[in-house]
Amino acid sequence: MNLWLTIVGMGLVTYAIRLSVLVFVSHTHLPGAVRDALRFVMPAVLFAIILPSVLYVGEDQSFELTLGNQRLVAACFAATVAWFTKSVWLTVATGMAALWLLQWAW
Repeated sequence: MNLWLTIVGMGLVTYAIRLSVLVFVSHTHLPGAVRDALRFVMPAVLFAIILPSVLYVGEDQSFELTLGNQRLVAACFAATVAWFTKSVWLTVATGMAALWLLQWAW
């Protein structure tokens, strides 16, 4: 019971911290440098989530930075699509299609 209270309490604290920024800070009052920096939060978080699953592959989760790494090749292809199209959905779709095709071919 004590564990569940801790989990729920920390969830509420986390939610309150995020909500406080939305409620008490107007976007017009943020300095320009902060607004510019906040644009890079989402790509940085996604990169931090995706990169380990691309580079650490196999049963033993070994580091593999070679062209034999199908996930790395598909991620490079998806990054190229993202660079030119700036479309999230097209990037995800082509990245997954490339990964599936590479796994099928190899």
